[in-house]
Amino acid sequence: MLIALEGIDGSGKGTQARRLVDRLRGEGRKVAAFSFPRYAETFFGRAVGDFLNGRFGSLDAVDPFLAAVLFAGDRYESRELLLRAAAEHDVVVLDRYVPSNVAHQAAKRAGPERTDLIARIETLEYEVYKLPRPDRVILLDLPVTTARELIARKSPRGYTDRAADLQEADDAYLARVREVYLELAAHRAGWTTVACTRGGELRTVDDIATEVAAVFGETLTG
Repeated sequence: MLIALEGIDGSGKGTQARRLVDRLRGEGRKVAAFSFPRYAETFFGRAVGDFLNGRFGSLDAVDPFLAAVLFAGDRYESRELLLRAAAEHDVVVLDRYVPSNVAHQAAKRAGPERTDLIARIETLEYEVYKLPRPDRVILLDLPVTTARELIARKSPRGYTDRAADLQEADDAYLARVREVYLELAAHRAGWTTVACTRGGELRTVDDIATEVAAVFGETLTG
């Protein structure tokens, strides 16, 4: 079973992925985990790092489908490793996956152009590169204003020496990414949205983790 955790930058995907892995292992399940992009492990992962650091130009300077090819290429390089992990484990937890590519690139287009771009990215990843589709996508939904505060607290990352990469630094862009994520969650089977705030306040990590685990449980029994 492949479980993908998605959400805009700062939504806590890495933290919640680790919490879910620890919980499932504590229940005796065999669990593998991947975090995409794999910046240091793949050729395309390093290229993604270059893109996010602005080495190919500004965020708007790179055609979104060409940007999508970089992120998809990172997963394609990881495909055999991912398939082997899926065969040898009960659950594979993914911190970002194909939906992340869809949301981030489709956010740069609107209307029919957005619809066409989504279809092209999914064709590339699932049909051309033959990546397995996730069994469940858990969207960690967070308002951009709160995400901005959490991004500012992030520890240094290996792929960038900036406080925020190109995508993280653009609030208007993050708002459009969130919009695409919510559209996908509303219309795609197998998606569940977990709100990271309640009454305007950020929920605790433990509170969110409990709901994420409950979604996994519903996936098993659904």
